[in-house]
Amino acid sequence: MTDRPPRILVVDDEPQICKNCVKILEKLDYEVRYALNGRDALEMIAEDGFDVVVTDLKMSRMGGMEVLRQVAERFPDTRVVVITGYASVSSAVETMKLGAFDYLPKPFSPDELRSVVGQALEERRSLLQNRRLRQERERPSGPVSHQLVGNSGKMQKVVSMIQKVAPTDANVLVYGESGTGKELVSRAVHANSLRKDRVFFAVDCGTLSGDLLENELFGHAKGAFTDAHQEKKGIFTQADGGTVFLDEIANVDTEVQGKLLRFLESREFLPLGYTKPVKVDVRLIFATNRNLQEMVLEGSFREDFYYRIFVYPIMLPPLRERREDILPIAYHFLEQFNRKMNKSIEGFEREAANRMTNFQWPGNVRQLRNAVERAAILCEGRQITMAELPVLSEIEEIEHLIEHVPSTNEELKKIKKEIRQKAVAQVERNFVRNALAQNDWNVTQAAKAVGLQRPNFHNLMKKHNITLPK
Repeated sequence: MTDRPPRILVVDDEPQICKNCVKILEKLDYEVRYALNGRDALEMIAEDGFDVVVTDLKMSRMGGMEVLRQVAERFPDTRVVVITGYASVSSAVETMKLGAFDYLPKPFSPDELRSVVGQALEERRSLLQNRRLRQERERPSGPVSHQLVGNSGKMQKVVSMIQKVAPTDANVLVYGESGTGKELVSRAVHANSLRKDRVFFAVDCGTLSGDLLENELFGHAKGAFTDAHQEKKGIFTQADGGTVFLDEIANVDTEVQGKLLRFLESREFLPLGYTKPVKVDVRLIFATNRNLQEMVLEGSFREDFYYRIFVYPIMLPPLRERREDILPIAYHFLEQFNRKMNKSIEGFEREAANRMTNFQWPGNVRQLRNAVERAAILCEGRQITMAELPVLSEIEEIEHLIEHVPSTNEELKKIKKEIRQKAVAQVERNFVRNALAQNDWNVTQAAKAVGLQRPNFHNLMKKHNITLPK
């Protein structure tokens, strides 16, 4: 919709009813016109377009039922409200099946008319917003996107940095909070590089100990140790000519950091049990959610290795710092889950969309994805409502209550801040406990279910003194 006032068309063969409706609705700054029969109404809709049509069901020249059928077929974005006498309520219910937004029994009050028209306009706004966001998602984009969603300035900067570095062989460090999409950025770098037709390996360094990680990356010779019954080709050998993404590089011990440093300098490595080094052409992309500079100062991260991988850093902003991207990302996930679940959910109701946009999303894109998936499973209507987003509803309700507490001086503002912190902490505590309870108190499964990495989820448990039952 544009910034023009909403356009309402009243259709009834009784002129006085039309004039009364116009008078009531014009007080809301709507642009209101009327027609005395269905044929004239359809001509007016075709010529000028209307957002909502309020039509009587029984009219001498083309009744409201036929108006409804033709509007639904020719002008699907227009919402139709049917006016009916009490004796025709059953017929009005039938019109709902044909696509009417609602029906209004006669006699109706001005408040009832204003309310139903306002609701019809709200549904139309939501419909158009859903379509616009869906079209933005479906708009063809260059290969750089690689499922990167978002038109915010910060994401456009990320895309620009990917475009510049992708054609080179420079080392890339992607950093940002957990769940921001660091692997997607890495895959986008690979997809836009000269190596795009070769293999891409993603390695989670946080799940492997030093010896296991070294073995996975470099491999070993047959007989290199007791259980080495055959030769193992490491990831670096398998990825020759391609790209290896090392996620959570901060978790790698200093010994393996040293071996990676030597590889970056010479492009060769010595698998366990080999007598001659192996030389490969592999591009490395690193990622972390921790502050590597602080780790260097603490002595837990090698300074020389840090400067070697910090050639081209790409910072991924958290979702709360690019709120304009939240709904496009949510629609991107909704499309995926519609296909996966064979559903046809159109989008999000206005209240749900607003609260999603205002939510902090501590788990970032990963948490948003899980929330949309859960909502899609629960949703049985055309749009996802707040009922399918319970955690957001609880937090927003707290915020709503707090905002209505007067804050006329600094002391009251301080009290409000403390109340908000305690309230959100309680929601957070319940959020963690519920996730654990729903996953049989399995920390790994609970963390995955809510879109957080296990260490971060465990930190939340420690923060709120949540322990597993014995």
